[in-house]
Amino acid sequence: MSQAYVVGHITVKDADKWQQYQARVPATLAPWGAELVFRGQNVAVFSGQMPHTDIVVIRFADVATAEQWFRSDAYQALLPLRAQAADMVLTSYQA
Repeated sequence: MSQAYVVGHITVKDADKWQQYQARVPATLAPWGAELVFRGQNVAVFSGQMPHTDIVVIRFADVATAEQWFRSDAYQALLPLRAQAADMVLTSYQA
């Protein structure tokens, strides 16, 4: 079984709302056994263009679990807050 990673490329629009969103996400991850690998800020773009300044990487047991988390009521309830807080491209990868 291959692990899956959810990667978010983020530009924060409202720092206070972003902090609220970040504080609520871990509770949505726990039922799925997901692990927040890291959060960080872009310091350099060596090639191409990266319009977003921040990144988050979350590890899941597999792609199906990542999809179930994303579609969960708990995470979906956070989407309006996320939209107010930041512009985000959220993608999944299989390793």
